[in-house]
Amino acid sequence: MLAARLHEYTEEMSEALSIDEVDRPTADTPDAVVVEVEGAGWCQTDNHIVEGMWAEYAPQPLPMTLGHENAGTVVDVGENVDIVDPGDQVICHPHVTCGTCRPCRLGEDMYCENARFPGLTTDGGFAEYLATNERAVIPLPEGVDPAEIAPHADAGITAYHAVKKAVDELNPGDHAVVIGVGGLGHIGLQCLDATSAAEITALDLKAEARDLAADLGAHHVVDPSSADVAAELDAITDGVGARQVLDFVGADVTTGYAPDITAAGGDHHIVGYGGHIHEPAQALVDGEFDYRGTLVGRYAELQELVALVERGDVALRTSRHDLGDINTVAERLEHGEIEGRAVVIP
Repeated sequence: MLAARLHEYTEEMSEALSIDEVDRPTADTPDAVVVEVEGAGWCQTDNHIVEGMWAEYAPQPLPMTLGHENAGTVVDVGENVDIVDPGDQVICHPHVTCGTCRPCRLGEDMYCENARFPGLTTDGGFAEYLATNERAVIPLPEGVDPAEIAPHADAGITAYHAVKKAVDELNPGDHAVVIGVGGLGHIGLQCLDATSAAEITALDLKAEARDLAADLGAHHVVDPSSADVAAELDAITDGVGARQVLDFVGADVTTGYAPDITAAGGDHHIVGYGGHIHEPAQALVDGEFDYRGTLVGRYAELQELVALVERGDVALRTSRHDLGDINTVAERLEHGEIEGRAVVIP
């Protein structure tokens, strides 16, 4: 089968991956599931993997097939698999877990002690077929296009996971801020609008993204390039600040907003990454706010997100690309030229 493989880390996205002929995976364990990939989302994390940013955090035997936002049709299953059959369409949770370690028993599958992460630590879905297991597949409702929903396997669930934590702390009348209305942010904004009664302010440098935010439910939009963000949020919230901030950019400048825009006792959720946190300890003590990290989400949360998609509360803006054009996709995303999510069709 054909697969897009990373052979060495590079800053040159035009040479990121090569299209290689590799062996097709088989259902060689009792819980194995082999999926014919019908859509695989390209994520900013893929750019970071190509650059080697994840090498010190996760074992990455190269060459490796990238692609961690995957959906398609089951073609083969192990002898103990009973929740899906060949022919079923599924979305694949990106964490392939064991189910028996203590974190799994507690329902914290992202902390599984024996996990595989296709596209990050093992071969992923920028290929014609993907090896996963029964614990990682969720059957799709009838009529849901696997290529359309594939980015929810990471972008969607990550946004939803952050929003779900934020919603637990939001009451009617509270304010929430969404920073960055791009591939993840436009999903997060819809999830926030669908699951909370908060007043939502969206920040983005692009006029098109701000227009999209307004269309998707934001009550206020702010252009950080021309406005004093802290002053704008102070006016919008009557000096209280935002109870929850969802940062889908994660740059130095956006993490730096926290002391000035987060309400006392609130949270600044780091979803996008690449920057740093450089705030004095006294700022956290004085405001008693928290920075909170976000790592994908639980299997059950992906089920919940699929339900929101089926209900029509959350929709993706996607563009589709052939496997052979994968490095062009990587380049375009690196330069901020992809609106919504890019989906590779192997």
